[in-house]
Amino acid sequence: MKYEVSYWTNPGPTNTVGTITLALQRAKQLKIKHFVVASCRGNTVKEMLKFVPGRTVIMITHQAGFHRPGVHEMPAQTARLLKKKGVTIYTGTHFLGGVGRAIRTQFGGLEVDELIAHTLRILGQGVKVAIEIAIMAIDAGLIPYGKEIIAIGGTGKGADTAIVCLPAHGKDLFSFELREIICMPRRKL
Repeated sequence: MKYEVSYWTNPGPTNTVGTITLALQRAKQLKIKHFVVASCRGNTVKEMLKFVPGRTVIMITHQAGFHRPGVHEMPAQTARLLKKKGVTIYTGTHFLGGVGRAIRTQFGGLEVDELIAHTLRILGQGVKVAIEIAIMAIDAGLIPYGKEIIAIGGTGKGADTAIVCLPAHGKDLFSFELREIICMPRRKL
């Protein structure tokens, strides 16, 4: 099999439409129907909805309190709009930043989940995010087990990375299969 990988010069939201376009092209080629998309405020998913009839879009947000205690980044009005359009929104603790992050911020050091996150960032923030949200989606029962999906992540805002993967449950992390990188930034932050 031969497939071309696209590389963006820089990470960030300027790549969102291109990332979505490439992900949809690859989904069509592979007959993939499920997309898991990182989006904290809904903007990436709103952009994606312009192009995705007949597909399942699962949106993974930051956990409530990620930036400020008690605050959810997703505006309630945006959540209602996206749900009306058939998007499933999941908000939960980050798979690679839960209890380990709490221990690090309270006592210092580096816990195993954050070590794995930092290791995945060698491939780029978007790849780490895409893998993490795919695990969160399968652990929540929002995508089918044993089927390839496309996961879309980014560096900060927007989307700059898309992967084809066969997700595994968090308890089976090392069975996760990153099958293809569709696109990603060449430069890492």
